Amino acid sequence: METETVLPERERPAAPARAASGDAADAVTELYRGHALGLMRLALVMVGDRGTAEDIVQDAFAGLYKRWPRLRDRDKALTYVRSAVMNGSRTALRRRRRPLRAVHAPAVWSAEAAAMVGEERREVMDALHRLPGRQREALVLRFFADLSVEEIAAAMGVSPGTVKSTTSRALAALGRILEGEQ
Repeated sequence: METETVLPERERPAAPARAASGDAADAVTELYRGHALGLMRLALVMVGDRGTAEDIVQDAFAGLYKRWPRLRDRDKALTYVRSAVMNGSRTALRRRRRPLRAVHAPAVWSAEAAAMVGEERREVMDALHRLPGRQREALVLRFFADLSVEEIAAAMGVSPGTVKSTTSRALAALGRILEGEQ
């Protein structure tokens, strides 16, 4: 009887394809665990529909996994996914045939407070969704996702100067919309 020598896992040579797919799976899973919830919230604010937001984020991570071997700078994987979420949100909004549904209300302490917060939040969300797409994106990325100007520029595919001017115009327009509703 011939005995086979079995090397411990860490000493076995890995097949290149298996190592690459394992690397991608591990890296994308780690990125998903750390950022999926925030990206889901970002997509939810952009499209206003939880199911669509979930689909957008899942598609973004699936695209990252698929393209992982071809990524030039893997340290920018989050930027790639964030851009994919923004692009998916734009696509969903273009294809939408029904009006925006309200985003779920946050937990509050009393029914009275819930009514006040809910109404104010609805007004702001409605006003936000009346802005042009680029302005809405700039505000959501800046104030909701709390990204820097450079990160917003990378996610939107524009220059930092464009982010600053777009954000400024968006804030002015949002103020005008909200003043007109009072």
